[in-house]
Amino acid sequence: MAMQTGENEQAMRKILDMTRLISIVILVIHFYYYCFSAFHEWGLTSEFSDQILGNIYRTGLFGNFHKSKLIALGFLLISLLGAKGRKDENLNHKTAFAYIITGLLIYFTSYLALLVKIKTTEFAMLYIGITSIGFLLILSGGTLLFRIIKNKLNNKDIFNKENETFPQEERLLENDYSINLPARYHLKEKVRDSWINIINPFRGVMVLGTPGSGKSYFVIRHIITQHIRKGFTMFVYDFKFDDLSRIAYNTWLKNKHRYPKPPAFYVINFDDLARSHRCNPLEPSAMTDITDAAESARTILMGLNREWIKRQGDFFVESPINFLTAVIWYLKKYKDGEFCTLPHVIELMQVDYDSLFTLLRTEKEIEVLINPFVNAYLNDVMEQLEGQIASAKVAMARLSSPQLYYVLSGNDFTLDINNPDEPKIVCMGNNPQKIQIYGAVLSLYVTRLVKLVNKKGKQKSSLIFDEFPTIYLNNMDSLIATARSNRVATCLGIQDFSQLRKDYGREQADVIMNITGNIVSGQVNGETAKQLSERFGKIMQDRESLSINSVDTSISRSKQLESAVPPSKISGLSSGEFVGMVADDPDCKIDLKTFHCEILNDHAALKKEQDSYKDIQVIRKLDNTMVQHNYLQIKQDVQDIIQSEMERLLNDPGLSHLVVRKG
Repeated sequence: MAMQTGENEQAMRKILDMTRLISIVILVIHFYYYCFSAFHEWGLTSEFSDQILGNIYRTGLFGNFHKSKLIALGFLLISLLGAKGRKDENLNHKTAFAYIITGLLIYFTSYLALLVKIKTTEFAMLYIGITSIGFLLILSGGTLLFRIIKNKLNNKDIFNKENETFPQEERLLENDYSINLPARYHLKEKVRDSWINIINPFRGVMVLGTPGSGKSYFVIRHIITQHIRKGFTMFVYDFKFDDLSRIAYNTWLKNKHRYPKPPAFYVINFDDLARSHRCNPLEPSAMTDITDAAESARTILMGLNREWIKRQGDFFVESPINFLTAVIWYLKKYKDGEFCTLPHVIELMQVDYDSLFTLLRTEKEIEVLINPFVNAYLNDVMEQLEGQIASAKVAMARLSSPQLYYVLSGNDFTLDINNPDEPKIVCMGNNPQKIQIYGAVLSLYVTRLVKLVNKKGKQKSSLIFDEFPTIYLNNMDSLIATARSNRVATCLGIQDFSQLRKDYGREQADVIMNITGNIVSGQVNGETAKQLSERFGKIMQDRESLSINSVDTSISRSKQLESAVPPSKISGLSSGEFVGMVADDPDCKIDLKTFHCEILNDHAALKKEQDSYKDIQVIRKLDNTMVQHNYLQIKQDVQDIIQSEMERLLNDPGLSHLVVRKG
């Protein structure tokens, strides 16, 4: 493109000035011809000018009254095309067109002055004056029109919405494991249909969003229904029981026939025991070595004392865990685990130190765990001993209730939900008003379940956690990292990353966030929005800048990499509107992984379906007497264990040295 030099601009200016001068000259000739009598009276005629006028007349310029005026107007408009002058953003088209339209009306209606019955010189002055005013108004309006800034820097899109749109996946990519959510999105000024294709849920799915953003209604419920239809065994942690459990239960009723072997449906619910199965999370057959007992002890104590999560490794955190491990493993070994349940563990921890330490010393595998406690007791270091043990005893005592004991001491089912021979769908309900107590017990269930599920050769399974931070699952990061090869899909529902950091500690929370392959996020704020925005990357966007000076106005355009979804946009998402990124497979590549769309739910169909849902069936008829009897029986079992073991040790000279007697 040739550069514009000063000489070029000067030449253009002269041409435009000449064009405008021609326009004025033609208009003056028009006045001279049609007002010749007046000019003659004024003494402004001559033979030379008359001769020139005659030559012009022969060209046909005056063949029609308005012809010469139109030609003059045409030259004027040509001269305005290159009008210069400082452009002003305050000027508007209304003012310019008001001048032009008024000028045109005056310019072309001025011939009416010729019809007025007045002196020749007077009507000539009137006509020339009116026509000149019209001409000047057109000139002024045209000049204003070309000084208006035509580009208003996209003022219609003040939030830059159109510029931040990008292409998204519009194909439906489905396989035996996928989760497919229909959606629609904006691309520039068009609304297009799209799909969120989570084709590999085994790489982890994290669903984020503040309360009311639609996590459960738009995403989690579809994960549950689609995976059950595709033959997944399933675990559902239902924070607000029974919102998700009803969905899982009714979907299971309609799709049992899709499984090679129909799965059984189980519910754990501490508030309504008639609709709750019983399950022992410390099932002895599922604990192969003492590390399983240690993991269970850590989970239950971390669940009861969430502040300990950030202090793992401290002496007064690890000591109670070792103590609880010893108690669990003792009951696992005693009579082949006949009394190995969490209620028996709680009751055994509460007995006096003489009896407790005597029993624990009989089991060689836990000797190294209990020796520090026994020595502290025998050496009368009670302050240290209480610091080590009391925190565990006090925390565990909070679980001592007939309802919890009843559910935890039964054995209706095992936690290996993806066992091909005994597939299961298990729903466990929490209560927002009893988060700390129920959450700790459910954490133990989940820890044991994950240990059993994450093995090779099992059926495909799906683990759904609504409000995941309300329970504690140790090594959740390793589950996501290793479960892919074992066909275990994990879905974590979280309100905000800061919530996860508060409950799990920064390091573990960051690992969980960063290894999750699929992210679906509704409205979130602050640091979470910033982190997600960085994760989604940048897109090429148009940029415009406007510069106004005393001489001219310049508009520059450029392209620049900017955030595809800025933090402010994530913070302002409406309910049902989601952003995120999906992971793909080697055999099914997805180029357009990032999305910002509105998930489409058929509200009428979902409401109709929900209205037809059946309640979870009553499992057994139960009264308070049975629950109380079970509670008292557990206490009696512990007393019987102590009595029988003490008698056995005292009556055997070879074992009597194990009996602890202080003082």
